[in-house]
Amino acid sequence: MTELTLESLIDDGNYLGSERARLENKAILDELERKKKARSMAVPTDDNRVKARLRELGEPITLFGERQADRRDRLIYVLSQITAARGDEIQMEEESEEESADEEEFYTPGSLELLEARRHLAEYSLPRAQKRVAQQQITSKLPLGRIIDLRKKIFAEVKRFSNLGSQIGDERPISQVRFSPNSKFLATGSWSGTIKIWNVPACTTSRVLRSHGDRVGGVAWHPQATLTQGEGLVNLASGAGDKNVNLWSLNSDAPLSVLKGHADRVCRVAFHPSGNYVASASFDTTWRLWDVTTSTELLLQEGHSKEVYSVEFQDDGSLVASGGLDAIGRVWDLRTGRTAMVLDGHVQAIFGIAFSPNGYQIATGAGDDTIRIWDIRSLKALYTIPAHVSNVSDVRFFRGDYLPPMSTARGNGDVAMNGMDEDVDTSHDTQEEQTLDEWRYRSGLYFASSGYDGFVKLWSADDWQLLRTLTTDSGKVMSVDLSNDGRLLASGTYNRNFQLFAPEEVTV
Repeated sequence: MTELTLESLIDDGNYLGSERARLENKAILDELERKKKARSMAVPTDDNRVKARLRELGEPITLFGERQADRRDRLIYVLSQITAARGDEIQMEEESEEESADEEEFYTPGSLELLEARRHLAEYSLPRAQKRVAQQQITSKLPLGRIIDLRKKIFAEVKRFSNLGSQIGDERPISQVRFSPNSKFLATGSWSGTIKIWNVPACTTSRVLRSHGDRVGGVAWHPQATLTQGEGLVNLASGAGDKNVNLWSLNSDAPLSVLKGHADRVCRVAFHPSGNYVASASFDTTWRLWDVTTSTELLLQEGHSKEVYSVEFQDDGSLVASGGLDAIGRVWDLRTGRTAMVLDGHVQAIFGIAFSPNGYQIATGAGDDTIRIWDIRSLKALYTIPAHVSNVSDVRFFRGDYLPPMSTARGNGDVAMNGMDEDVDTSHDTQEEQTLDEWRYRSGLYFASSGYDGFVKLWSADDWQLLRTLTTDSGKVMSVDLSNDGRLLASGTYNRNFQLFAPEEVTV
């Protein structure tokens, strides 16, 4: 398979050459036009009148789990379908000049550095997306029996997670916890402005980083930190209430660089998968993109009406998602600067946001106590999980980015999922292939959430069902993370502790 590059990504001039392609294109354009007109259709806003109108049309007045806003959207869809079938003009709502002005699209000038960065992001993300899709096609061809066996085995291990220990992490609440890429260290940020790096699971301090003058809102590891990245280079990023984003090495107590520009408190920070860029979310209602090499601001992105709390990159590197206290999430295309999707459905602030490793699903956790699952392909919410009884503070998918050693991958009493009794003469190649299959399938198969109800919960990412509920020693869990080797889960709490969890009977 030829690797996809920016140069090879050209428009196919013969796409509209066939009659079938023209008809398909016309159908798509007609549907887009219908949706555009439907958004401006005059329909009742009173829920009782909406139900009455649905009854007149012979439609169910309510569906299971349907909210008032969803019911009104359904009425709009039904009316637009009926009107389109009749060939009538859709009655439009009158728009004031002020409303039209509010919806007017505007542009801001960008630098040459941003243009070059966008080109680099496209060149980086296209082959990664191509490889991801190719791997998903291979995984989709796995036999059903094999998938059932893998799912049972992985979920059985997830359901065995239990408390491994608790450690006082700081003198003030722990705002965020993040495992290093090699799963041997845990970074914690606290309201005291201190960042600590811990050896896990021993829970001994490896390094203490003090530079921020206010509470730390977010910490993030460089994608290659503790793997191929040198200790003297940028390995860690942090954002804090002093409006700064700090870049850290692992062999110095002073930051390598301090990124200044935000006008208010910085909350979450995230590294781009390439490691060349850092994104930061701030209470100044913007998120910003920084160049790690030059320590300069590349992009100041507006789009939220209130404070921006969370930010996260897609694994391909082409998209970034932001969540704000305006209860709105937005997915941005880094290659063009355009909004790819608006995540509109929560009724309270979004505190946690995470891309699934599959590249097209997003999980958001909010102050309305729910987790919503969104699909970028269909541009809508797939599922709403009533996750916690208080704020959902963090959401993290499991990522099997780095395969564990083959010699230990099938230890600890695991059974071979090959449809037969384990044979001591099974070839080493077959064992490795089974381990690779399991690890590829495991990545993105479950995720963890934390809430202000004092619980950490593990969920399946295919049917969105609860797998395991873990109790902590605090009323508020501020953050959660899963290690890349699948052996540890960490939570940071309001009572200054962080806790480690691991599957029972698994050596860590």
